[in-house]
Amino acid sequence: VQLQASGGGLVQAGGSLRLSCVASGSTFGINDMGWYRQAPGKRRELVATITNKGSTNYADSVKGRFTISRDNAKYTISLQMNALEPEDTAVYSCAAAASWGRRYWGQGTQVTVSS
Repeated sequence: VQLQASGGGLVQAGGSLRLSCVASGSTFGINDMGWYRQAPGKRRELVATITNKGSTNYADSVKGRFTISRDNAKYTISLQMNALEPEDTAVYSCAAAASWGRRYWGQGTQVTVSS
């Protein structure tokens, strides 16, 4: 499974960005997909996940501001990020969990929120 993320960038506080991640390869085995982020000097943390049936889970820090969605036909997930805060600045990575027990990671995309 290969994951290709896009959509990061620089935005002012209060602004919005949309991240997308496309899966290719052995996509038939993908179950949960999600977004994680890692800020400088901090551990990687979960942002949001979505199952192949559409159930979602969010970090408390992004609830009400971020929305994860999924298009199973296109093997794509997206993360709509609204009301961005400087604390959201991080490298965002998409991930996919396969039915055979392996987790795959895409390359990160930088999100920078200026105050």
